[in-house]
Amino acid sequence: MQRYALGIEYIGTSYKGWQKQKKTNLTIQEKIEESLSKVANESVKTICSGRTDSGVHASMQVIHFETSANRLNKAWLAGCNSILPKDISINWIKKVPEDFHSRFSATKRTYRYHILNSNKQSVLNRDFTSLIRAPLNINLMQKASNHLIGEKDFSSFRGSGCQSKSPNRNVFEVKLKKRQNIVSIEISANAFLLNMVRIIVGTLIEVGSEIISPESMKDILEARDRTHAGKTAEAKGLFYLGPEYDPSFKIYKPKYNNQLTLKS
Repeated sequence: MQRYALGIEYIGTSYKGWQKQKKTNLTIQEKIEESLSKVANESVKTICSGRTDSGVHASMQVIHFETSANRLNKAWLAGCNSILPKDISINWIKKVPEDFHSRFSATKRTYRYHILNSNKQSVLNRDFTSLIRAPLNINLMQKASNHLIGEKDFSSFRGSGCQSKSPNRNVFEVKLKKRQNIVSIEISANAFLLNMVRIIVGTLIEVGSEIISPESMKDILEARDRTHAGKTAEAKGLFYLGPEYDPSFKIYKPKYNNQLTLKS
Protein backbone atom coordinates (compact mmCIF):
# COMPACT_ATOMS: atom_id res chain seq x y z
CA MET A 1 0.00 0.00 0.00
CA GLN A 2 1.23 3.47 -0.89
CA ARG A 3 0.35 6.55 1.17
CA TYR A 4 -0.40 9.81 -0.65
CA ALA A 5 -0.97 13.38 0.50
CA LEU A 6 -3.31 15.72 -1.37
CA GLY A 7 -3.77 19.49 -1.32
CA ILE A 8 -7.38 20.54 -1.93
CA GLU A 9 -9.20 23.83 -2.26
CA TYR A 10 -12.95 24.25 -2.13
CA ILE A 11 -15.84 26.66 -1.81
CA GLY A 12 -17.89 25.38 1.11
CA THR A 13 -21.11 27.25 0.34
CA SER A 14 -23.04 24.23 -1.01
CA TYR A 15 -21.69 21.66 1.45
CA LYS A 16 -22.40 20.47 4.99
CA GLY A 17 -18.75 20.65 5.97
CA TRP A 18 -15.80 18.31 5.45
CA GLN A 19 -16.88 15.19 7.31
CA LYS A 20 -19.02 12.47 5.74
CA GLN A 21 -22.55 12.18 7.13
CA LYS A 22 -25.18 9.47 6.93
CA LYS A 23 -28.07 11.79 6.04
CA THR A 24 -26.43 13.65 3.14
CA ASN A 25 -23.84 13.20 0.42
CA LEU A 26 -23.16 16.95 0.30
CA THR A 27 -19.84 16.86 2.13
CA ILE A 28 -16.35 17.54 0.83
CA GLN A 29 -15.04 14.19 2.09
CA GLU A 30 -17.82 12.32 0.28
CA LYS A 31 -16.96 13.98 -3.04
CA ILE A 32 -13.20 13.52 -2.63
CA GLU A 33 -13.46 9.84 -1.67
CA GLU A 34 -15.87 9.20 -4.51
CA SER A 35 -13.46 10.64 -7.08
CA LEU A 36 -10.39 8.89 -5.62
CA SER A 37 -12.20 5.55 -5.48
CA LYS A 38 -13.21 5.79 -9.13
CA VAL A 39 -9.67 6.59 -10.27
CA ALA A 40 -8.15 3.91 -8.01
CA ASN A 41 -10.85 1.38 -8.94
CA GLU A 42 -11.08 0.48 -5.26
CA SER A 43 -12.56 1.96 -2.09
CA VAL A 44 -10.48 4.85 -0.74
CA LYS A 45 -10.81 6.39 2.74
CA THR A 46 -9.32 9.77 3.61
CA ILE A 47 -8.14 11.62 6.72
CA CYS A 48 -7.93 15.43 6.72
CA SER A 49 -5.70 17.90 8.54
CA GLY A 50 -8.66 19.73 10.08
CA ARG A 51 -12.42 19.39 9.68
CA THR A 52 -14.19 22.44 8.33
CA ASP A 53 -17.78 23.27 9.25
CA SER A 54 -20.73 23.70 6.94
CA GLY A 55 -20.21 26.71 4.64
CA VAL A 56 -16.50 27.13 5.44
CA HIS A 57 -14.05 27.38 2.54
CA ALA A 58 -10.46 26.11 2.18
CA SER A 59 -7.47 27.19 0.12
CA MET A 60 -5.31 24.24 1.17
CA GLN A 61 -6.94 21.38 2.99
CA VAL A 62 -4.41 18.55 3.26
CA ILE A 63 -5.53 14.93 3.38
CA HIS A 64 -3.86 11.55 3.16
CA PHE A 65 -5.01 8.17 1.93
CA GLU A 66 -3.60 4.74 1.15
CA THR A 67 -4.14 2.66 -1.96
CA SER A 68 -2.77 -0.35 -3.81
CA ALA A 69 -3.53 1.36 -7.13
CA ASN A 70 -0.50 2.38 -9.16
CA ARG A 71 -1.16 5.70 -10.91
CA LEU A 72 0.99 8.58 -12.05
CA ASN A 73 0.46 11.80 -10.09
CA LYS A 74 -0.86 13.54 -13.21
CA ALA A 75 -3.35 10.70 -13.68
CA TRP A 76 -4.66 11.12 -10.14
CA LEU A 77 -5.03 14.87 -10.65
CA ALA A 78 -6.62 14.75 -14.08
CA GLY A 79 -8.90 11.84 -13.22
CA CYS A 80 -10.16 13.18 -9.90
CA ASN A 81 -10.64 16.75 -11.09
CA SER A 82 -12.66 15.55 -14.08
CA ILE A 83 -15.06 13.86 -11.64
CA LEU A 84 -15.19 16.48 -8.88
CA PRO A 85 -17.73 19.33 -8.97
CA LYS A 86 -16.40 22.72 -10.04
CA ASP A 87 -16.28 24.08 -6.48
CA ILE A 88 -13.76 21.41 -5.34
CA SER A 89 -10.29 20.99 -6.83
CA ILE A 90 -7.22 18.89 -6.07
CA ASN A 91 -4.18 21.13 -6.59
CA TRP A 92 -1.37 18.66 -5.92
CA ILE A 93 -0.65 15.08 -4.93
CA LYS A 94 2.53 13.40 -3.73
CA LYS A 95 3.73 10.15 -2.23
CA VAL A 96 4.52 10.42 1.48
CA PRO A 97 6.12 8.04 4.01
CA GLU A 98 4.03 5.84 6.27
CA ASP A 99 4.75 8.06 9.28
CA PHE A 100 3.07 11.06 7.64
CA HIS A 101 -0.40 11.80 9.04
CA SER A 102 -2.31 14.77 7.69
CA ARG A 103 -3.81 15.52 11.11
CA PHE A 104 -1.31 14.34 13.73
CA SER A 105 1.81 15.44 11.83
CA ALA A 106 0.55 19.02 11.50
CA THR A 107 2.38 21.50 13.75
CA LYS A 108 0.35 24.58 12.87
CA ARG A 109 -2.97 25.48 11.28
CA THR A 110 -4.14 28.84 9.98
CA TYR A 111 -7.57 30.33 9.32
CA ARG A 112 -8.52 33.69 7.86
CA TYR A 113 -11.85 35.44 8.33
CA HIS A 114 -13.11 38.13 5.95
CA ILE A 115 -15.45 40.93 6.98
CA LEU A 116 -17.06 43.39 4.59
CA ASN A 117 -17.25 46.50 6.78
CA SER A 118 -19.80 48.47 4.77
CA ASN A 119 -23.36 49.72 4.88
CA LYS A 120 -24.27 47.64 1.81
CA GLN A 121 -23.72 44.06 0.66
CA SER A 122 -21.38 43.11 -2.18
CA VAL A 123 -22.75 40.73 -4.80
CA LEU A 124 -19.25 39.48 -5.72
CA ASN A 125 -18.18 38.91 -2.10
CA ARG A 126 -21.51 37.79 -0.67
CA ASP A 127 -20.50 34.15 -0.24
CA PHE A 128 -17.01 34.94 1.07
CA THR A 129 -17.48 37.75 3.60
CA SER A 130 -19.62 38.56 6.59
CA LEU A 131 -21.30 41.97 6.31
CA ILE A 132 -20.80 44.17 9.37
CA ARG A 133 -22.34 47.62 9.00
CA ALA A 134 -21.04 49.19 12.24
CA PRO A 135 -17.61 50.83 11.77
CA LEU A 136 -14.87 48.58 13.16
CA ASN A 137 -11.81 49.86 15.01
CA ILE A 138 -9.17 47.30 14.07
CA ASN A 139 -6.63 48.84 16.46
CA LEU A 140 -8.89 47.93 19.36
CA MET A 141 -9.48 44.49 17.85
CA GLN A 142 -5.74 43.86 17.53
CA LYS A 143 -5.20 44.97 21.11
CA ALA A 144 -7.87 42.55 22.30
CA SER A 145 -6.45 39.70 20.21
CA ASN A 146 -3.09 39.99 21.98
CA HIS A 147 -4.72 38.41 25.04
CA LEU A 148 -5.27 35.23 22.99
CA ILE A 149 -1.60 34.55 22.30
CA GLY A 150 -0.05 31.55 24.04
CA GLU A 151 -1.23 28.22 25.40
CA LYS A 152 -4.51 28.80 27.20
CA ASP A 153 -7.84 27.26 28.14
CA PHE A 154 -10.23 28.33 25.36
CA SER A 155 -13.44 26.96 26.92
CA SER A 156 -15.11 30.35 26.41
CA PHE A 157 -14.53 29.98 22.66
CA ARG A 158 -15.64 26.37 22.35
CA GLY A 159 -18.77 25.27 20.50
CA SER A 160 -21.28 23.17 22.42
CA GLY A 161 -20.79 20.08 20.25
CA CYS A 162 -17.01 20.00 20.62
CA GLN A 163 -15.67 16.50 21.32
CA SER A 164 -12.07 17.46 22.09
CA LYS A 165 -10.77 16.00 25.36
CA SER A 166 -8.96 19.22 26.29
CA PRO A 167 -9.95 22.90 25.86
CA ASN A 168 -6.29 23.95 25.80
CA ARG A 169 -4.84 25.29 22.57
CA ASN A 170 -1.71 27.26 21.69
CA VAL A 171 -2.42 30.37 19.59
CA PHE A 172 0.75 31.52 17.83
CA GLU A 173 -0.43 34.67 16.09
CA VAL A 174 -3.46 36.84 15.35
CA LYS A 175 -3.13 39.39 12.53
CA LEU A 176 -5.70 41.99 11.54
CA LYS A 177 -5.61 43.99 8.32
CA LYS A 178 -7.96 46.43 6.65
CA ARG A 179 -7.84 47.24 2.96
CA GLN A 180 -10.52 49.73 1.98
CA ASN A 181 -13.62 48.11 3.52
CA ILE A 182 -12.39 44.51 3.76
CA VAL A 183 -11.18 43.48 7.23
CA SER A 184 -9.24 40.21 7.50
CA ILE A 185 -8.50 38.35 10.72
CA GLU A 186 -5.85 35.64 10.43
CA ILE A 187 -5.34 33.20 13.31
CA SER A 188 -2.64 30.53 13.61
CA ALA A 189 -2.54 27.85 16.31
CA ASN A 190 -1.42 24.30 16.91
CA ALA A 191 -5.07 23.23 16.60
CA PHE A 192 -8.59 24.62 17.08
CA LEU A 193 -11.71 23.71 19.02
CA LEU A 194 -15.12 23.47 17.36
CA ASN A 195 -16.22 26.96 16.20
CA MET A 196 -13.23 28.50 18.04
CA VAL A 197 -12.22 30.86 15.24
CA ARG A 198 -15.77 32.03 14.55
CA ILE A 199 -16.46 32.69 18.26
CA ILE A 200 -13.20 34.63 18.56
CA VAL A 201 -14.17 36.67 15.49
CA GLY A 202 -17.65 37.34 16.89
CA THR A 203 -16.06 38.60 20.11
CA LEU A 204 -13.54 40.77 18.24
CA ILE A 205 -16.40 42.32 16.28
CA GLU A 206 -17.94 43.42 19.58
CA VAL A 207 -14.59 44.96 20.54
CA GLY A 208 -14.24 46.69 17.17
CA SER A 209 -17.79 48.02 17.46
CA GLU A 210 -16.85 49.35 20.93
CA ILE A 211 -19.55 47.28 22.62
CA ILE A 212 -16.91 45.79 24.93
CA SER A 213 -13.36 46.88 25.74
CA PRO A 214 -10.18 45.15 24.50
CA GLU A 215 -9.39 44.22 28.12
CA SER A 216 -12.66 42.24 28.25
CA MET A 217 -10.98 39.55 26.15
CA LYS A 218 -8.79 38.59 29.11
CA ASP A 219 -11.83 38.37 31.40
CA ILE A 220 -13.70 36.24 28.87
CA LEU A 221 -10.78 33.81 28.63
CA GLU A 222 -10.48 33.52 32.39
CA ALA A 223 -14.23 32.89 32.76
CA ARG A 224 -13.92 29.60 30.83
CA ASP A 225 -17.60 29.94 30.01
CA ARG A 226 -19.02 30.13 26.46
CA THR A 227 -21.81 32.50 27.53
CA HIS A 228 -19.23 35.22 28.26
CA ALA A 229 -17.94 35.41 24.65
CA GLY A 230 -19.57 37.00 21.61
CA LYS A 231 -21.84 35.45 19.01
CA THR A 232 -20.47 32.84 16.61
CA ALA A 233 -19.61 34.64 13.37
CA GLU A 234 -21.09 33.39 10.09
CA ALA A 235 -19.37 30.45 8.43
CA LYS A 236 -19.21 32.00 4.95
CA GLY A 237 -16.49 34.51 5.90
CA LEU A 238 -14.08 31.78 7.05
CA PHE A 239 -11.26 30.24 4.99
CA TYR A 240 -9.02 27.39 6.12
CA LEU A 241 -5.62 28.40 4.79
CA GLY A 242 -4.13 25.07 5.71
CA PRO A 243 -1.68 23.21 7.96
CA GLU A 244 2.09 23.26 8.23
CA TYR A 245 4.40 20.28 8.71
CA ASP A 246 7.99 19.47 9.53
CA PRO A 247 10.12 20.45 6.51
CA SER A 248 11.25 16.82 6.14
CA PHE A 249 7.82 16.00 4.63
CA LYS A 250 8.37 18.70 1.94
CA ILE A 251 4.80 19.94 2.16
CA TYR A 252 5.07 23.69 2.13
CA LYS A 253 2.43 26.25 2.94
CA PRO A 254 1.06 28.29 0.03
CA LYS A 255 1.71 32.01 -0.32
CA TYR A 256 -1.54 33.16 1.23
CA ASN A 257 -1.06 36.81 0.31
CA ASN A 258 -1.41 35.89 -3.35
CA GLN A 259 -4.72 34.17 -2.75
CA LEU A 260 -8.17 35.09 -1.48
CA THR A 261 -7.88 38.67 -2.71
CA LEU A 262 -11.32 40.21 -2.36
CA LYS A 263 -12.50 43.33 -4.14
CA SER A 264 -14.13 45.94 -1.96
